[in-house]
Amino acid sequence: MTSAPTAMTVTDTEVLRDALGLLKDREQVAERLLDSSAKHSFDPDTELDWDAPLEEGKWFWPPELVSLYDTPLWKKMSLEQQQDLSRHEAASLASLGIWFEIILMQLLVRHIYDKPVTSAHVRYALTEIADECRHSKMFARMIQKGGAPAYPVSRLNHQLARVLKTISTTPGSFACTLLGEEILDWMQRLTFPDERVQPIVRGVTRIHVVEEARHVRYAREELRRQMVTAPRWERELTRISSGEAARVFSVAFVNPDVYRNVGLDRSEAVAQVKASGHRREVMQSGARRLTDFLDEIGVLRGMGRRLWRSSGLLA
Repeated sequence: MTSAPTAMTVTDTEVLRDALGLLKDREQVAERLLDSSAKHSFDPDTELDWDAPLEEGKWFWPPELVSLYDTPLWKKMSLEQQQDLSRHEAASLASLGIWFEIILMQLLVRHIYDKPVTSAHVRYALTEIADECRHSKMFARMIQKGGAPAYPVSRLNHQLARVLKTISTTPGSFACTLLGEEILDWMQRLTFPDERVQPIVRGVTRIHVVEEARHVRYAREELRRQMVTAPRWERELTRISSGEAARVFSVAFVNPDVYRNVGLDRSEAVAQVKASGHRREVMQSGARRLTDFLDEIGVLRGMGRRLWRSSGLLA
């Protein structure tokens, strides 16, 4: 029988090590993240100029990161049509981000349910949940500002995520967290300094990059701990569930309705994206830092590794 969580702040007493070395004390990590949150958090409603008009001739996403870039279809499109596709893909990615962050918030709440309520680890999780609430509202405002529709994931993926939220193990939750955060973070780090992109999009991505850096640190540290301490069956389930999540994520990354909404043949566009070597390199580059990390801590093994390869995110 599991004992009730203590109300006192606790620190790790066991020295834990994995392939990356000694794990840091959970409470010390959380305290540092809380300190960083106090110094470097933003309110997008006041930080960004939502009333400023959009700028003529600007992209909504760097062209090199648009899914059709450098395909035969892309080369036939006018500049205006290419930029309009970037507007719709930015809305699609923001919609995906909201969907993912709503899942993440629920997983974080589950994670802390049995943890000591006064611990720094729990306080940081609550701080991250507050961050994600602001991010979701910020992404929604960016979609509205751009004038493109929201792009929900397919009904199947929506329901698969419902299952994930219900059955996910703790290490599985943090592996999926990193999947959603690190690829978009890589793209956003290329976006916010890019003067070709709309200022409002650059502002949104700048805020997200700064605050997500803390979220990635929290998830990485906890996943390392879980992969050392979790029972064997849970580690194996994490390998499989993260691989399946990678497969779903790669399929859902851009809603194919964006192509039809800019006047393209949906089936032809999807086929050219799948065949695009440039797109494959973009997605694998975005995932490389994550897949290297997961490989080092033992997540990319067996069936899980095969699923990651089938997703196209692992070379």
